[in-house]
Amino acid sequence: MESNRTRELGTGLFIFLGFAALLFLATQTTDLEEYGGDSDGYRVTARFDDVAGLKVRAPVTMAGVNIGRVESIAFDNERLDAVVSLRIKQKFNRIPDDSDASILTAGLLGSKYVGLGPGGSDTYLTDRSELEITQSAVVLEQLVSKFLFSQAEKGGGAEAAPATGSDSSTE
Repeated sequence: MESNRTRELGTGLFIFLGFAALLFLATQTTDLEEYGGDSDGYRVTARFDDVAGLKVRAPVTMAGVNIGRVESIAFDNERLDAVVSLRIKQKFNRIPDDSDASILTAGLLGSKYVGLGPGGSDTYLTDRSELEITQSAVVLEQLVSKFLFSQAEKGGGAEAAPATGSDSSTE
C-alpha cells in the first residue's frame, strides 16, 4: 500500500513539474511587452503583390531588431495587390522615407515577417506614410516549379546539342 501511494505522489509531482515547465516556456517565449505597447507607435503602409502566409502581429524588423508589428493585411480591389499596415514603435522615428520593405521567412520553412532596409533620404517616415519600394514574399513552391521546369528545358536542349556536335566532328 505504501509503495502505491509513493508512486501516485511521484506521478503527480512529475505532472505538476511538466505543467510548470510549460507555463515557464510560454511566459519566456511570448513577448508580452510587444502585444500591449503597440498603440504608441505610428502606422506605415506597404503594398505587395504576394504576402504568402504573412500574418497579422508578425514582427517588423530592421537590421535584425524588432521595431514593430504587422497591424493589418487587406486586399485592394482596384490595384489588385495586398496592402499591409505596419505599426512601428515611436522610438524608431528616424527611418528614412525611401526605405524598402520585404517579406522574409524566419529559417527555411519558418514564419513570415516584414524586414525593412534603410534608405538614404534626409526625411523620415511619419504616421500614414507609404513605403514605395517593396519586395513580395518568395513562395517556395513557385521556386521549385521554376527550377524543375528549367531543368526539363535544359534536358531537352542537352540531348539535341550532342547530336549536332557529333555531326560536325565527322566532317
